[in-house]
Amino acid sequence: MDRVRFIIVGSGWRSLIYVRVAKALPERFELCAMYCRTEEKARKMAAEHQIHTTTSIEECMEQGADFAVVAVSKTSIAEVGLEWLHRGIPVLCETPAALDIETLNRLWEAHREGRRLAVAEQYRLYPAHSALLRLIGLGLIGEPDCLNISLAHEYHGASLMRAMLRVAPDTEFAVSAKTYLFPTVETLTRYDSYKDGRVADKKRTVAVFEFADGKTALYDFDSEQYRSPIRKDTLKLQGCRGEIIDDTVYYLDDKNEPIVSKLLVEKRTVERAYDNPNLHRIEEITDAVFEGKSLYSPPFGACGLSQDETAVAVLMTRMAAYAKGTGGEPYPLREALQDAYMAILLREADAAGKTVHSERQIWQERSGSLDEKGPMS
Repeated sequence: MDRVRFIIVGSGWRSLIYVRVAKALPERFELCAMYCRTEEKARKMAAEHQIHTTTSIEECMEQGADFAVVAVSKTSIAEVGLEWLHRGIPVLCETPAALDIETLNRLWEAHREGRRLAVAEQYRLYPAHSALLRLIGLGLIGEPDCLNISLAHEYHGASLMRAMLRVAPDTEFAVSAKTYLFPTVETLTRYDSYKDGRVADKKRTVAVFEFADGKTALYDFDSEQYRSPIRKDTLKLQGCRGEIIDDTVYYLDDKNEPIVSKLLVEKRTVERAYDNPNLHRIEEITDAVFEGKSLYSPPFGACGLSQDETAVAVLMTRMAAYAKGTGGEPYPLREALQDAYMAILLREADAAGKTVHSERQIWQERSGSLDEKGPMS
């Protein structure tokens, strides 16, 4: 197969995920260039990561890449994405799609004009989450109606809760929220590991999403949760015939006899040549099996990628096909805009201390596509 050729706009933490994917799978991905704003930053990134960098937009455009990855700050990402779209190159933007409704509308208008824009919402494609969504799709617990979720923040959490509850992106909702501060021992940041027992106040946001179809999600996220070994990801999903708690399924069989079964996730530990404690040792998921049925297999084989990197690699593969007109959207834009919209109202409800109700938005128009209902993996 032809290699996926791409450029990166930006040089921060998220941009380096795409660099690692390209280095791990050079037969599939080719990083043509990384665009940096300053010569100093370009030299630094080239020296540290052995990649081609440039401060020239023209040089980037001359690469003939399939698409551009836009990985800049949250406050700039939508505007920068639109700039590259209007230069005529398909764009895969990092999350969130935007921070305000007006900009979300502008992104949808660009999409309706035929611009090939996608948002790199990767959480449904995490190997563990992908297997879980397939497990939910087996229907053992019946139609899911109530979810307690503590897996991901804001727009990522919105994406997962709608997938697990099978809530379409045009479903109206109400949200109430409150943020608390709790003292927590700091253990791990993006770049450092702490062993001195230092304590700091950390935010925990608790929210209730009530959807117009009668389904409910209880959202609970701690600001330390992504990396801290003392803050565990957890979920409980209930339907009329059972529930799923983390990796265990409690359900009734066809004779209404109670059954308890586990989703068995197989992993291998991979040590890599990175100094960063988050990157040096990772666990790569190699299989996920439920009652003898495999629900996940590595799309690129055992290649030493983390869950996040694996999900991003899948999105990049899909983005290349979308950019060439040979495949659909890697993650439907209406879904990504709804994720961002739910995050906006979550923050609004938290700040106002009252329940906030959604309003009809332009991206919620029905297209009749299958991706409007149920999990996408």
